[in-house]
Amino acid sequence: MADSLVIVESPAKAKTIGKYLGSKYIVKASMGHIRDLPKSQIGVDVESNFEPRYITIRGKGSVLKELKDASKKVKKVYLAADPDREGEAIAWHLAHYLEVEDTAPCRVVFNEITKQAVKDAFKTPRPINIDLVNAQQARRILDRLVGYKISPLLWKKVKKGLSAGRVQSVAVKLINDRENEIKDFVPEEYWSITTLLEAEGSQFEAKFYGVAGEKTELPNEEIVSGILKRIENAPFVVQEVKEKERLRNPSAPFITSTLQQEAARKLNFRASKTMSVAQQLYEGIELGKEGTVGLITYMRTDSTRISPVAQEEAAGYIAGKYGSEYVPESPRNYMKKKSGAQDAHEAVRPSSVLREPDSIKEYLSRDQFRLYKLVWERFVASQMASAILDTMTVDIAADDVVFRAVGSKVKFPGFMKVYIEGNDDGTTEEDKLLPPLKEGAKLNQVSIEPKQHFTQPPPRYTEARLVRTLEERGIGRPSTYAPTLETIQKRGYVALEEKKFVPTELGELVIELMEEFFPEILDVEFTAHMEDELDQVEEGTEDWVKVLDSFYQTFEKRLEVAEEEMKEIEIQDEVSDVVCEKCGEQMVYKMGRFGKFLACSGFPNCRNTKPIIKEIGVTCPKCKEGQVVERRSKKGRIFFGCDRYPECDFVSWDRPVDRLCPNCASMLVQKNTKNGPVIQCVNCDFKEEVPEKEEAPE
Repeated sequence: MADSLVIVESPAKAKTIGKYLGSKYIVKASMGHIRDLPKSQIGVDVESNFEPRYITIRGKGSVLKELKDASKKVKKVYLAADPDREGEAIAWHLAHYLEVEDTAPCRVVFNEITKQAVKDAFKTPRPINIDLVNAQQARRILDRLVGYKISPLLWKKVKKGLSAGRVQSVAVKLINDRENEIKDFVPEEYWSITTLLEAEGSQFEAKFYGVAGEKTELPNEEIVSGILKRIENAPFVVQEVKEKERLRNPSAPFITSTLQQEAARKLNFRASKTMSVAQQLYEGIELGKEGTVGLITYMRTDSTRISPVAQEEAAGYIAGKYGSEYVPESPRNYMKKKSGAQDAHEAVRPSSVLREPDSIKEYLSRDQFRLYKLVWERFVASQMASAILDTMTVDIAADDVVFRAVGSKVKFPGFMKVYIEGNDDGTTEEDKLLPPLKEGAKLNQVSIEPKQHFTQPPPRYTEARLVRTLEERGIGRPSTYAPTLETIQKRGYVALEEKKFVPTELGELVIELMEEFFPEILDVEFTAHMEDELDQVEEGTEDWVKVLDSFYQTFEKRLEVAEEEMKEIEIQDEVSDVVCEKCGEQMVYKMGRFGKFLACSGFPNCRNTKPIIKEIGVTCPKCKEGQVVERRSKKGRIFFGCDRYPECDFVSWDRPVDRLCPNCASMLVQKNTKNGPVIQCVNCDFKEEVPEKEEAPE
């Protein structure tokens, strides 16, 4: 007979924990939050200290009845929701509903769902942390006030269905600002001179550095011509050789934002997908005879702290697998406690480093395996010795013009044996070896190439770049990044084009109005300061009502002005030259979450829509008559097909190229790989690199 009831959020978590606790415990799931503010009204009494009016979430009646009935049959109720503000609030709402004293030791938290961690947590239950609850309430009420006060204004003045939000509005503004930077960008000309040199039968490249020992810019062709003339018949002589050893340290273990960024770079995951798959790994996976096991620690964290027990296990594993020289002299500490870091948690790491990814691959889905492998490798690398690189910098003189060649090779791989962090442009580091060179040695010049370049505008935000920017600026917290990115797309404020965010006309308009009437909400500093204040509420050093009151005093005045002065705006659709084949009306351009599409101007009488056909300049390889066009699947994934569809059914996920394979005359396609884009044959093993686009110098 069970004498305790344990309530968690999800059935998967309930299943895992139930196996660990045994028959004395009933484990049930609340299916997330059970109470929230009503959707139909603001639900906050501003005059009575911002008193929230919570109601039971629709559809939760049967779950609550089941929990209530179960609680009457046991002596003790434990609330084991996730270990963060949201989890604490869920526990607090459950305690109220089930009439559990929130000062009683009813709250159980664990950072990882393993047998030991769960059993240890039940030895030390604690009361509900009301400071954590207040921090969650304050955020919820703050977001409700902003959303429910500004949104009706936007509906009235601009368009039905619009919304504003604290964090989402700042995210849209960042995307808008970047787009304006790109539009205003004026390219500047610059040149480079690269020479191919030879020493002892080995060829290597050296780049122009400067004149007479001074670093020199090459702004135009005239200066380049002068330099080329100067060195026309001059011998190339090694002037100086510098060799030194350089240490390269591993990246810290993952926090929420870095996990989302790296999963985007290396696995092509959207932020929401990363969090969904991470949740599955955290809550538990059935591993055959081993049973259900939580494979990673809690994934909503901004702390890089690692428990001494996990560090010790990692050191033992690394020494056994790679040798003691791969273990650093003392355990690595990545903790630079930044303001607001939620240090109750550890970093995201495997619950046991001994559970190698390949050993459990058969039990995981493809996505689960790839994300687990990423977390496992990043953690193991973070606990390993630094890599040692031998670097060589060689200055080569022709007359008084200096060229520089830089080479490096890995002397000791250290952590690089396991994992190297990705970067946003998708390039990877490789050894660049130079031949042995001595000062005074004469070199043969094989060729010289002057090249004109133009500086490039700053890149648009990818999901990874935007998450990193929000985190660096202190906007939002680990739990908010993924939902924020989803919301701004659903509202039609931004679209994803080639995996980069582009603001829509609607997004630009809403931000323009917000900047005029609610500048604080778009102010990055102000939003970051609000996050700090919420953290202080969590720490018990700030009163949540006071935080809301100081915000609302200014906000209320802004609302009054906006109500009076905001002008009504009608958004005119851009008319295309395409005629609707169903009703004969002109079609107009609309913006969806995956970019522009065509819709009939006769809406709602005619609901015809069609994609904008984008030709890629390649004749259909199947029918030889149509053109290959870029299309989108219902989920927004780009694919390529013949514009004569349905007469011709040619389709390809990879972008076809406008020539045939030189080996077998089959179709060539461009594929994206870890090392950048490549052109390869669909039939044989022919492969070649895609020429790089010009980039601005660092």
